[in-house]
Amino acid sequence: MTDSARPDVSGYSFEKAVAELESIVARLERGDVALDESIEIYERGEALKKHCEALLTAAENRIEKIRLDRAGKPQGVEPLDGA
Repeated sequence: MTDSARPDVSGYSFEKAVAELESIVARLERGDVALDESIEIYERGEALKKHCEALLTAAENRIEKIRLDRAGKPQGVEPLDGA
């Protein structure tokens, strides 16, 4: 499937994308799907997987750790990776 024909899942929340991906995996594992349909839903699963990976990466980039002073009070935040 070309990128232009790839199913649009960009508006999906992480939870919705994972739920649909789990459904696709279950259907493929049952093995009762015709070959053409298997290929189509596999391609949709690939798009969902990539979307979930992008959402996870974005979330990781936003995570911040809180720096505490000697008294244990929050002093500020910095990126999780220390950059």
